Parts: sequence; C-alpha cells; structure tokens
Amino acid sequence: MLTVGDKFPEFNKEATISLEPGKEFKSVTLDDLKGKWTVLFWYPKDFTFICPTEIIEFNNQYEKFVELGANLYGASTDTEEVHLAWRMNDPRLKEIKFPLLADTSKSLSEELGILQPSKVAYRATFIIDPEGVIQWVNVNNDGTGRNVAEILRALEATQNPGLTGCNWESGQATL
Repeated sequence: MLTVGDKFPEFNKEATISLEPGKEFKSVTLDDLKGKWTVLFWYPKDFTFICPTEIIEFNNQYEKFVELGANLYGASTDTEEVHLAWRMNDPRLKEIKFPLLADTSKSLSEELGILQPSKVAYRATFIIDPEGVIQWVNVNNDGTGRNVAEILRALEATQNPGLTGCNWESGQATL
C-alpha cells in the first residue's frame, strides 16, 4: 500500500460532479489536485449501508475542508453512471458538493494498494499535500465507518508547521 511520503500516482478518472443534465461528469487527473491540499476518501460500493453515512457527513463538513484550502473527493470502483444513479435515487445524496471518482478499471485503487480480493476498495482516506505527496493515510475494514471530525483534525495537524502532540486540536499550542 502506498503510504506517507509516497507520491500519489498519476491518474485520469471520470467523476460525477452534478445532477444537472449535460454537466454530470468531468475527467479528473492528478494535476487537478496539485497546488492544494487534497482529502481523497475511498469507499467500497454505492447503494450500501455505511457508505452514504460517510458521504453525507463529508458533505456536512465540506465548508470546513474548503476553509482549510483542501480539495475533497470521494471514490469507489463503481462507474460514474452508478454514482449518478445513486445520487439521484437517494435524497440524502442529491446535494453533494464534491466529486465522486469512478475507478472502474480498478487501476488506481490497485496502484494505491487498497483493492480488496473482492475487487472493491477498502475504506481508505489519503491526505495529499500540494506537491502530490501522501502525508496521512487511514484504512478501515468495510464494517467500520470513518470519523470525519478526526480527518479534519488530521488535515489541520498535517498542515501545521509545528509538532502536534496526542489529541492536538486546532488552536492549541504545538510542542
């Protein structure tokens, strides 16, 4: 699995970005991430139980990611059309403010080392710096949802030039 200090791999993936007809999809590449911090979270599959709870909470916290100068992307091995259908059929997902990448070839999830034997991605989160280097990774099993507040805390700690001790939170002194 790629980890802290590794360069995030080059990619070109379709993403679902809108429910507006004719503007649903867009290609996203590594170049779209560079120059800003990025949080890219992978989830196993659309139309499941835990995944929408995470996507909804990421969306609820979207403005905090923006305030921290970070791109936010979700991703799975489902197609962009499946992402669109899921968003259109689940009223809780209609107002998502960030793209959902489609790794239908499974090439990016495989290169990252997060492709399960069942050919879906683990529940993985990557914080990538503006130069495209991975600075934080977290991987959960399928049955364990993420804590978006912790990801925000990790993003702020990672962006902080000081040493952030255990349980450090924004506004606290560094070591």
